Amino acid sequence: MNLSDSQTGGPTPRRVSAMEAVFGHLRSAIERGEYAVGDKLPSEAELCRTLEVSRPVLREALRALQAMGLTVSKTGKGTFVLASTVDDPTFGDYAASDLLEVRRHVEIPVAGYAALRRTPEDLDHLGHLLDRMEQETDTTAWVAMDTVFHLAVAEASRNPVFRRVIEEIRDALARQSTFLNELGGRREQSNCEHRAILEALVDGSEHDAVEAMSHHLLRVETTLTDIVRPQRAATSTEGSPEAWASSSSTTSSSSTTSSAPRPVTSTPATPAATTP
Repeated sequence: MNLSDSQTGGPTPRRVSAMEAVFGHLRSAIERGEYAVGDKLPSEAELCRTLEVSRPVLREALRALQAMGLTVSKTGKGTFVLASTVDDPTFGDYAASDLLEVRRHVEIPVAGYAALRRTPEDLDHLGHLLDRMEQETDTTAWVAMDTVFHLAVAEASRNPVFRRVIEEIRDALARQSTFLNELGGRREQSNCEHRAILEALVDGSEHDAVEAMSHHLLRVETTLTDIVRPQRAATSTEGSPEAWASSSSTTSSSSTTSSAPRPVTSTPATPAATTP
């Protein structure tokens, strides 16, 4: 079985990486019950031989399975099935639903504040950073710059508490970004979304910055939904914290923006009074 050259299904198939194909194969086997909860997966050598992929590719797929909460790796013992289905993967110390909830309530208003308070130095830094991101092809390097971008937006808000919050979740953001890029092909789309955020900051438009960040986080959420539970994303019900992804997949960007926390704008003409 050779999984090194695969395509997604659907009317407009896109070529997927070998890692995505291996991940999908093993995930399907777990969900079908070929490997039950508690079972040990075949050894890396056996899987590489059966699937005809390299060990680095296999290990990336195994890390993705573990990030989703489907498996757990035990040093010296192997990889074991932890669950047959998972709705809420974990990135570092945080569940995806918790991470996305915090990002909506922090990064959206932060973008608005940054549009009002950014300095020429902030814009220059963000501009050079995005130029590098748009040319970067290595996932690890791109993810590192992705987290720096979000930290830089928080820095431009001139509120050190916001930056501290983003610092706290930085590792989780990087893990989530890697997951979405490897399994959801998010890099190019994310570059466009980051560019829209920067343009709003350059224009000094609080409204546009909030809109751009809201759209960015909505696309993150929707892509994660498509990866984690593709068959149920269209039919999930709203109304509970557990339905974190399904609610966004059926909500427009504009409605997300209108319900998100917004920066206080009663005195937007006095940024100096809010600068530390």
